[in-house]
Amino acid sequence: DEMELRRAINGFLGKLGDEKRNIFIRRYWYLDSMRELGSRFSMTEGSIKSMLHRTRNKLRTYLEKEGVWL
Repeated sequence: DEMELRRAINGFLGKLGDEKRNIFIRRYWYLDSMRELGSRFSMTEGSIKSMLHRTRNKLRTYLEKEGVWL
């Protein structure tokens, strides 16, 4: 249910390093563009895209492991 999903996502985010967590949250909660993220975190847009791709894959695996996959 929704509460389980929330708990699982919060658990996942809590295990990320500060930078990865902040980038993930800025992108998907605050809808920052890749350009904005690159500028804010002094990274190339390509690096941001790669990091987000890997983080989404880790989130998917984490949710499956927690039994909360949609």
